[in-house]
Amino acid sequence: MLGSPDRRNSELFTLTYGALVTQLCKDYENDEDVNKQLDKMGYNIGVRLIEDFLARSNVGRCHDFRETADVIAKIAFKMYLGITPSITNWSPGGDEFSLILENNPLVDFVELPDNHSSLIYSNLLCGVLRGALEMVQMAVDVKFVQDTLKGDSVTEIRMKFIRRIEDNLPAGEE
Repeated sequence: MLGSPDRRNSELFTLTYGALVTQLCKDYENDEDVNKQLDKMGYNIGVRLIEDFLARSNVGRCHDFRETADVIAKIAFKMYLGITPSITNWSPGGDEFSLILENNPLVDFVELPDNHSSLIYSNLLCGVLRGALEMVQMAVDVKFVQDTLKGDSVTEIRMKFIRRIEDNLPAGEE
């Protein structure tokens, strides 16, 4: 038996992503350059993915960063990766939080080689989040602070709201 179509698709995606990261490691001399490329690729995906997300989810404009966090964790991650991260570690000002991924589907079947200890294997996700949120007028900083591939018990993505991006529409074009 081949298993469910969703499981096969998930495994194909995971293996394809692994092949992409492997190729980037061959193409670039150091992990930092690979991390930058993964972020850049993710950003470009996020810029395009937000339209699909908004069309399929029927989510309206979020009123604050807490609502944005809920939409990301409970709808977007579920829709595209089949997981629901928990939201935790809110800053006192409410402008920063963590997404805790109990299991990151991108890292199934993955073990980091010793010579790639500074590789942020799933950095594509940070770029996707940054790119998608920029398209809905939110500038954010997104980074991994814990990673199960590096021996941590969970994978943690830290998100910080930087500022609302103002539309630069000509006067009267609201």
